[in-house]
Amino acid sequence: MSFPATAELAADPRVRRGMSALLAERRRRLDEGERPLGWKLGFGSPDAMRGLGIAAPLIGYLVRGAVLEPGASVALGDFTRPMLEPEVAVRIAEDLPAGGDAAAARRAIGAVAPALELADVHPPPADVERILAGNVFQRHVMLGLWSREPALAGLVARVRRAGEPEREVDDPWAATGPPVALVRHVADLLGEFGHTLRAGEALICGSVMPPIAVAAGDEVHHALDRHGAVAVRFGA
Repeated sequence: MSFPATAELAADPRVRRGMSALLAERRRRLDEGERPLGWKLGFGSPDAMRGLGIAAPLIGYLVRGAVLEPGASVALGDFTRPMLEPEVAVRIAEDLPAGGDAAAARRAIGAVAPALELADVHPPPADVERILAGNVFQRHVMLGLWSREPALAGLVARVRRAGEPEREVDDPWAATGPPVALVRHVADLLGEFGHTLRAGEALICGSVMPPIAVAAGDEVHHALDRHGAVAVRFGA
């Protein structure tokens, strides 16, 4: 397993019920014409996992209808508690069935890009089953240009909200766990529920820093050294 506790997470009754609801809703949306994009990781920091009493990060799904173009402006009128997460995205280059080793997971990482996820974190995260059934608060995702030669080590993330000093994260994986382990975890957890991590899918790996509460008038820029940048603006 990618995380020693992936199997433990999959056996958690809250996770089994929540994942069943999540995957059923994903299937319904795809049947109605949504196009799949990939997957997301959430609540993967040690504090978040401890707070929810889980053994490894949760996962949700991404669809193309939720994608924002870099530089987009997003209206927040129907959000209750909008939170923005600067993340690292990886693109899967080859199918990765459950049970693959670290070398297979590393080969499966074909490209890297900066990403922003916009979530509506309401109600407050306390019920694991409800979090999963609600697709881990996912509302929108923004992906930068995919790199042709993905560098996973030595990355620096630089996040700036207009009017505030830039925040530098010299190890984007410190809050999420290493990327190869994350990819293995997603493949193994999906396998527990009859799914496979597929070539071409995107995976956003979790926030590189505590989520940022945003409001109308905010503008946030997220640059990932050697891999470009993305930015988003918010309106009422």
